Amino acid sequence: MFKYAFHWNQALKALPQLLEGALVTLQIALLSMAIGLAIAIVLTLFRLSGNRLLSGFASAWVEVARNTPALFQIYMAHFGLGNFGIHLTPFTALLVGIAFNNAGYLAENFRGALKAIPDTQARAGRSLGMTSLQAFRMIVVPQMLRIAFLPATNQMVWAILMTSLGVTVGMNTDLAGVTQELNARSFRTFEFFALAAVIYYLIAKAVTLAARAVAWRMFRY
Repeated sequence: MFKYAFHWNQALKALPQLLEGALVTLQIALLSMAIGLAIAIVLTLFRLSGNRLLSGFASAWVEVARNTPALFQIYMAHFGLGNFGIHLTPFTALLVGIAFNNAGYLAENFRGALKAIPDTQARAGRSLGMTSLQAFRMIVVPQMLRIAFLPATNQMVWAILMTSLGVTVGMNTDLAGVTQELNARSFRTFEFFALAAVIYYLIAKAVTLAARAVAWRMFRY
């Protein structure tokens, strides 16, 4: 028979702590996206450079990031680098691992977006007197951003969810870490993790809805 007695009061009393953890989760996700975006731009330029060494490096990064588990990437940042004397805190290791993953996925998004834009558009811009750089900046980049924006939003949601892997390297200040600490003290697993799941869901939906609003505002043409 089902004899489990729910005690939601304990979980609700801990809601302020869970929300503090959610802020840390957002901080890590936003930082990892900013770092990943900067690296992705560089990787995309490397892949378009025509230099075999740079293109190969960028392609290898993308392949590793997209075809190995995110957990392994975080483990390598925390435990793997430690073998070489580089010791990262759980926060930094989690940030590095997620940023590495973000960079690979975003670089592939940017490459796909650029491939979707016909070369004839840039040539048409040059025929109107634009330089190659002007044609790229004024014609190609706006369309690339329009195509890549929503996939990048999906990556932001994925970054938020990936932060929960931080508990595996000792992270205890983000939402998953705080939830695990509270569960360890009370053994109310269902209540705490159910409430944390609701918070993750609300954050993800808020990001998705905000991105759709921004996309509608910026890319209505």
